[in-house]
Amino acid sequence: MPVKINYLKKTISKKSLNIILFSNEEFKIGNVKKILSNSEQSYIKDLLKTSDLKKKIMIFDLNSKKKIILISLKKDQKISDIENLGAELFGRVNSGKNTEYFLISDSIDYKLNNLLGHFLHGLKLKSYEFKKYKTKKSSKLISINIVGIKNVTSFQNRLKFKALEEGTFYARDLVSEPGNILHPDEYAKRLISLKKDGLKVNVYDKTKLKKLGMEALLGVGQGSVRGSYLVTMEWNGAKNNSKPLAFVGKGVCFDTGGYSLKPARFMEDMTYDMAGSAAVVGLMKNLALRKAKVNAVGVVGLVENMVSGNAQRPGDIVKSYSGKTIEVLNTDAEGRLVLADALTFTERKFKPKFIIDLATLTGAIIVCLGSEYAGLFSNDDKLSNQIFKAGEKVDEKVWRMPLHKNYDKLMNSKNADMQNINYVGGAGSTTAAQFLQRFILNKTPWAHLDIAGMAFSKYGGALNSGGATGFGVRLLNQLIEENYE
Repeated sequence: MPVKINYLKKTISKKSLNIILFSNEEFKIGNVKKILSNSEQSYIKDLLKTSDLKKKIMIFDLNSKKKIILISLKKDQKISDIENLGAELFGRVNSGKNTEYFLISDSIDYKLNNLLGHFLHGLKLKSYEFKKYKTKKSSKLISINIVGIKNVTSFQNRLKFKALEEGTFYARDLVSEPGNILHPDEYAKRLISLKKDGLKVNVYDKTKLKKLGMEALLGVGQGSVRGSYLVTMEWNGAKNNSKPLAFVGKGVCFDTGGYSLKPARFMEDMTYDMAGSAAVVGLMKNLALRKAKVNAVGVVGLVENMVSGNAQRPGDIVKSYSGKTIEVLNTDAEGRLVLADALTFTERKFKPKFIIDLATLTGAIIVCLGSEYAGLFSNDDKLSNQIFKAGEKVDEKVWRMPLHKNYDKLMNSKNADMQNINYVGGAGSTTAAQFLQRFILNKTPWAHLDIAGMAFSKYGGALNSGGATGFGVRLLNQLIEENYE
């Protein structure tokens, strides 16, 4: 359901309908004499006496036409808690018949940093829907009118929130598209259009990739009638020539598993096997829109893993961009092949301060962490700690998993430098990350985020209503804002 936020300079009368008020933990509200009559205030106090004060949002009908929504805030409220409250409010107003509300920002005296901005940010994130292919579309629009001068987010911060929402929604849109629409050819075209936002975009097609020697990436896509691409997006927002921050994403637009064919059940979900790349794209769009004071580069490998007479076979050996050879024992362990070439290319070409890659890489990480945490693997403690703290703040949580040289023997091949899967069994996510680490050649600080359990939610979460989550955009934006701007 679309939501429109309006900032009103005028005050509202006591006759105004559908009023939203902030309160403290005991649901005591202030600064409302101009909004509520004495009898209405007394009526609300009487209702609260018989209400469950453990609830965070209370809704009361003062009469047949006037509704009051009370939102309880704590003084020590975390950013994620405030955003979740905004999301919860959307769920409540979206289920009703009313479409216009007046939120009184003066109704709470707490001076929480950007309180209103984070609250509305959560509300907007929850309101996202992907209805592009619905023939019957609702024309309903919910208007939230902000009244008052206290706690109002500055215009500059509003632009930051808007950029972050647009980046997150763009990532969600990409993940939500079906495979027959967002194939690698179309994906590459869409990324070229991001030049209008201020990004420098370069597309490496199959011919260029062959010249570069990216056989690992090309091998994954060789069974498809669509092209294979590596796309770079650069944002130069720092005043100096400092090393860029690098973000790499797996963009397998559809994954059949190749000749190591996936079972039919749930294969339709493999349209979101490009969610890592979508997070990188959404992040880069956000950085450009908010004019971030940082140098950053996003690199995505775009392929389609299909079955055909030209498809890669189990047992094939390919030479990666790094020069290392890989025996492809399982064509369904394809994401690491795409990332292998993309990681080495990013390190060599851009010489970044760090590299963070994102990928829906393994089902094993879902077995381990479910849909609560993304798996974090890294060669750098400082970077890991920064990512972990950023995730805690925006509720896009990560959990660090082990890397160790003893896992290397599980990926060693008799016929090549390495094999792409561990057939001994166990540690599926760790051995995949161990494989990727071999393509970081110059000890660049690196982190791998396995987001297989976080990229898509069939039942919805705190800040999404089901479907693509855009996981990673807000996490990495927080990391940059907090540590590198």
